[in-house]
Amino acid sequence: MLLGSIPHLDRVALQLGPFPIYWYGLIIGSGVLLGLWLAVRESERRGLPKDTFIDVVLFAVPIAILCARAYYVLFEWSYYSANPSQIINIRQGGLAIHGGLIGAMITGVVFARMRGLSFWKLTDIAAPSILLGQAIGRWGNFMNQEAHGGEVTRGFLEGLHLPDFIINQMYIDGVYYQPTFLYESLWNFAGVIVLLLLRKANLRRGELFLTYLIWYSAGRFFIEGLRTDSLMLGPLRIAQVMSIALIVLAIVLIFVRRKMGYANKRYLEA
Repeated sequence: MLLGSIPHLDRVALQLGPFPIYWYGLIIGSGVLLGLWLAVRESERRGLPKDTFIDVVLFAVPIAILCARAYYVLFEWSYYSANPSQIINIRQGGLAIHGGLIGAMITGVVFARMRGLSFWKLTDIAAPSILLGQAIGRWGNFMNQEAHGGEVTRGFLEGLHLPDFIINQMYIDGVYYQPTFLYESLWNFAGVIVLLLLRKANLRRGELFLTYLIWYSAGRFFIEGLRTDSLMLGPLRIAQVMSIALIVLAIVLIFVRRKMGYANKRYLEA
């Protein structure tokens, strides 16, 4: 559609009678499906039953969405306490990835124990899939014109050699904004490649997933500093605090698990 003289992409993909189908949901759903496909292929190579990750996703995705929304609402409680009817409205965004990760990891722990599987084996297999889903999901933010950075000029965006459809979508209420959604998406896609290559390096069990935490958190920390819509706790950006915490936790776990003998098995071992 047109806003002024700048063409914008409509956030509604389909209109089924009175029910709009938003690009945000379709893109996130596509990320989940592609990530699931990647995980299922690898899980078969690693000797797991074919339906293992299908079963994981059936539980983990709805729980992750609930936790992602609860996390977001918690840190925006001043708004949602005054507008409780909006708490369940996720059509316009409002899903915090760190909340989703917490929900997914708790689900993974419970699922692994119930199936008698190694949690670390599951998360190692899932790591590239999670990052792939995040990389694709950021394009849902693009369609919603959210998760952007501060004001810039059109010349700045053209200097990044971006296609017009991205530049135009970054024109919001008469101002151009920095496409931080794109920076994070590209960082995540690069991380997927790194993790896929590290599979062949036969790291110790658990360390592929912990590498994912380090990779994603490092990029998120710096990109978050450019954003204008960060969840805040006083003067602190919550995502940056979580990023530092996850990097420290991952590094500590790598050393502790090695020292205690919990990481003796390798990724490519049964």
